Amino acid sequence: MAQNSFFLVFLGGGLGSVTRYAVSRYVQPWLGPSFPAGTLLVNVVASLVLGLVAGWMAGRQGGETVRLLVGVGFCGGLSTFSTFSTDTLALLQQGRILSAILNILLNVVLCLLVSWLGFAAGLHKLRSIL
Repeated sequence: MAQNSFFLVFLGGGLGSVTRYAVSRYVQPWLGPSFPAGTLLVNVVASLVLGLVAGWMAGRQGGETVRLLVGVGFCGGLSTFSTFSTDTLALLQQGRILSAILNILLNVVLCLLVSWLGFAAGLHKLRSIL
């Protein structure tokens, strides 16, 4: 299982990273360069998906493949704390204090909210399906 687990994380991480790149390449220009909305979007989506996985797995036996592929790999590759940090630093360096504060608040509050919603949905809805 150890070799298989590394492969699952590798595969999920690659898919998550490619998805993050696609979002930054195609969505950010559409939204405009004035706010790092692409980074916010991938962080929120990754938080929601990881919440769903965590809720689905809570109290379950098994599911290690899903946890490694989707939770650790895909969500780890998709979300990006480092880009969030450097985006916020760039806003501060540009003197855009309110945008920096908004970026911090939106990333933290929205990601926590969707993680909680995803966990609740995964705990209740996905269990009844599976």
